[in-house]
Amino acid sequence: MLLIEDLQVKLGEREVLRHIDLQINPGETHILFGPNGSGKTSLLMTIMGYPQYKVTAGRITFKGVDITNLPINERARLGIGMSYQRPPTVNGLKTRQMVQICAGGRDVDVAGMAARMNFTDFLDRDINAGFSGGEIKRSELVQLMAQQPDLLLFDEPESGVDLENIALIGNTISMLLQRDFHTEPHKSQLQRKKERTKMGLIITHTGFILDYVTADKGQVLFNGVLSCSNNPSDIFNCIKVMGYEECVKCAI
Repeated sequence: MLLIEDLQVKLGEREVLRHIDLQINPGETHILFGPNGSGKTSLLMTIMGYPQYKVTAGRITFKGVDITNLPINERARLGIGMSYQRPPTVNGLKTRQMVQICAGGRDVDVAGMAARMNFTDFLDRDINAGFSGGEIKRSELVQLMAQQPDLLLFDEPESGVDLENIALIGNTISMLLQRDFHTEPHKSQLQRKKERTKMGLIITHTGFILDYVTADKGQVLFNGVLSCSNNPSDIFNCIKVMGYEECVKCAI
């Protein structure tokens, strides 16, 4: 599981996360809500191990290993993967090569994964070079399909995606999190729950992802503090009606 205990983080001289406690068990998916600048991306980047996010207190444990000070590559090898809101363009490296790198030496069907995401024509282009928002998201998902991480972090997967592609993105995320009910319709929900091992933490602003991913918990990050935990749909409805600040007060 992922266990975060009393985590405090600075970005430069600014404290961006304060006293964060979070536990995600195998098979669970959590949705993270919060206004712009509240620290949501900072939390994901800290879990992933970006060095500019300085942990000043607390610790992060993943699968029994203290990863608080591990570099990004070691966290990826342990089984953490991330889909970024705005990943960079990488000139000189083809997307096909990146997908193979993500596979970590395993033999994967790159063409088949690309076809699933309507992405075949982009495999031999430089990573994200001239890609639209939806094409970037599909590229990220093909890479995660190759990596097959145990913990998947998604930073606003709906961002920049048109309505034509949101179902493809949402259904693929559901599949990666082992929540795709269409693949084995004969199984009961209890059977599927017992068989799930993948963990997910998803940032969303629009809430569209809730139409495709059945999450276990919703949480609100407000002013760097993780403020509440509840049913994701209930929290989202509260935010729509009352706004973040009033919703957090209500939860307290």
